[in-house]
Amino acid sequence: MLAEAAIDTKFANISNVLVYSAMAVFLLAFLAYAAEWTFGGRSRVARQSAALAAKAGSSLGQAVADAEAEEVAARTAPTVAVKVTGAGGGTTTLTRTVAAKAGKVDVVTRGDAAPPVDGVGAAGGDEGADRIGRIAVSLTTLAALLDLCAVITRGISAHRPPWGNLYEFTVAVTMIASLLFVALLAAGKNVRWMGLPVTLGAVLGLGIAVTEFYVDSEQLVPALHSYWLWIHVSGAMVCGGALYAGAIAAILYVAKDVYESRKARGLTKEDGWWSDAFERLPASATLDKWSYRINAFVFPLWTFTIIAGAIWAEAAWGHYWEWDPTETWAFITWVAYACYLHARATAGWKGRKAAILVFVAFACYLFNAYGVSIFINGKHSYAGI
Repeated sequence: MLAEAAIDTKFANISNVLVYSAMAVFLLAFLAYAAEWTFGGRSRVARQSAALAAKAGSSLGQAVADAEAEEVAARTAPTVAVKVTGAGGGTTTLTRTVAAKAGKVDVVTRGDAAPPVDGVGAAGGDEGADRIGRIAVSLTTLAALLDLCAVITRGISAHRPPWGNLYEFTVAVTMIASLLFVALLAAGKNVRWMGLPVTLGAVLGLGIAVTEFYVDSEQLVPALHSYWLWIHVSGAMVCGGALYAGAIAAILYVAKDVYESRKARGLTKEDGWWSDAFERLPASATLDKWSYRINAFVFPLWTFTIIAGAIWAEAAWGHYWEWDPTETWAFITWVAYACYLHARATAGWKGRKAAILVFVAFACYLFNAYGVSIFINGKHSYAGI
């Protein structure tokens, strides 16, 4: 029987060492991302434009430089149309990124992310900062693999799925969030800007797990001996990692939107590490889209997770739904994200109003995953703390 299997303390100890190792490497990656953001210098777009204008020395080069200055001043507008007058008197209107051919140059309008550097996904910066960013990505990949091995060895030690309590759940969520980030980078997505908050979240999550949630590897209570543990809890963990990414995008959107608004009014200095850090982020409209797409993608999976939990509850307790605290807050979380998606789709809510809904919905998820287990007793009180 699974419940009678002995705990393999050797693999349990290996898992503990891997968790601490992953936390240390995540911290190094976080410091590397912070250094990249701090010492990045001017954005790649600004450096390209300045170099092109200097090289051309023509009326077209000057017009393009002026057009880019006009585009920066108009960042708060939903769309940007830039007119460039060539030497021959012709006028061209640029509304999106234009390929650098035959005297034309890149003009990045509001809503476009800055082009990646050498396909890595950074939003710009000098070569030194980009090298630090590449090191940070390598460290993040290593830490994610260490976290994955920690989860696997924890499962081997108890001969069961390695997410039967709050400690194991938290370690697995940090693993999923970091692996999703690495997978997006490997797919060529321009998301290196997410490295700083992802690694910060991993360090904090693992730190809380080992100091507040830790329990020795042990067997589960009889109610959790079901294949639904693989399905239901796995879905909740994947949702947690993805919803965290959606919340990150919403937070960075608000910060970048405030920065762009202040910059348009001339209230922000053009030099300094703080300005450089914001320039390395994608445009605020891009961050808003990222948040929406992530949350919209995860919502069906969260719906499935709740349904799977109800089916498991009927098998374990004889009832599909009893308004247990965890069930209740899972439903509240579902309603919160449903309201967000509905507001985006029908009422046209975007920007800061939508970001507020994301904050509220993600707070509901956090309370459902952690608050209920810590503060409220119920049938789901298997946190081990």
